[in-house]
Amino acid sequence: MTAGEMVAASVPMVRTLNLEFLESTAERAVVRMPDQADFHNHVGGPHAGAMFTLAESASGAIVMAAFGDQLTRAVPLAVNAEIAYKKLAMGEVTATATLGRPVADVVAELDAGERPEFPVSVRIRRADDAVTGEMTVLWTLRPIA
Repeated sequence: MTAGEMVAASVPMVRTLNLEFLESTAERAVVRMPDQADFHNHVGGPHAGAMFTLAESASGAIVMAAFGDQLTRAVPLAVNAEIAYKKLAMGEVTATATLGRPVADVVAELDAGERPEFPVSVRIRRADDAVTGEMTVLWTLRPIA
């Protein structure tokens, strides 16, 4: 099962929004949300909450790809998220997530008994490649007692 499939299987909201995981590696995750009238806002584009969920889901996919092998000893949790809406989003939108710290550094902190934190940056783009939003999610790996 891919990291994207793991996120889709464990987070019902991902399935509700019909998110499609195009890529999910430790280097990059790409998730697409189709244009769906049920999730539009007052100007006919994707609702801000749907775009937040899209971006957060992309961040979760990269976290699962990078740290899925640590799930027997740690639980990944989003600590904080900040989003900026840059341009009007219309139609299909795609979120691309990148990890802000080397995987080995995060795992080394976990090995040392710490609770590592690491940022994931996400860019949301519409079909014409214009950036419509940017999100940063701060994640942690909480050790399992």
